Amino acid sequence: MDIKLARIDDRLVHGQVVTTWTKITGISRILVVSDEAASSELRKFLLKQASPPGVKTNVMTVEKLIEVSAHRLLDDIKVMLLFTNPTDVSHLVKAGVPIEKVNIGGMKFSNGKKMITNFVSVDETDIEAFKFLNLQGIELEIRKVPSDRKINLIDVLKKVE
Repeated sequence: MDIKLARIDDRLVHGQVVTTWTKITGISRILVVSDEAASSELRKFLLKQASPPGVKTNVMTVEKLIEVSAHRLLDDIKVMLLFTNPTDVSHLVKAGVPIEKVNIGGMKFSNGKKMITNFVSVDETDIEAFKFLNLQGIELEIRKVPSDRKINLIDVLKKVE
């Protein structure tokens, strides 16, 4: 599996992913990694329907991706991994899935979270997961679209703590 982009965006497959990220990364497959989305047949169907032409989408649990990540059938497949939260990313990294960089595109505000940018909100669980990923040497960039300036997530967290 050739991971071209690992992205946290709680909207998962949407306009920015379809129109810009898939083109700039040259991927042929989107892997939505979300236990919640994988448990809903309707949501899986809708996510697959939102995919751009020529890009296949699969929706799976974190454990399923760990299981299939080293399978030879994925050897030369250029993929985009989409997540809703950093905890799922940290589980994959702990299981040995090779992720070098994570793009944070959007994490909505909800009760118990604090806004650290106008489109990224975190709670303590998110912060701990991001700190773990940072300690593993994984680059954590905040960017909605490829043309945006990269912002280092850890630098932003230091300012708000």
